[in-house]
Amino acid sequence: MKRTARAPLCTLADIYDPVTMPPALAKAHAELDRAVDRCYRREPFPNDRARVEHLFTLYEKLTAPLVVEIKRKKPRS
Repeated sequence: MKRTARAPLCTLADIYDPVTMPPALAKAHAELDRAVDRCYRREPFPNDRARVEHLFTLYEKLTAPLVVEIKRKKPRS
């Protein structure tokens, strides 16, 4: 069980459970989400899923040139 310095009696599962998350951590996550929203779009994302989908789409566009397709030689008959 991993403990944290600020919540020594809680596990990481407890801390990141939306029901039991400490208010200060929930506030920090909300502030970070708003900062990410401002970096990537004029309007806020409607939910976490939309934010993550947008970020993964950008990641795929960024990394696509790094993927090299390897052409395999046909076996000799």
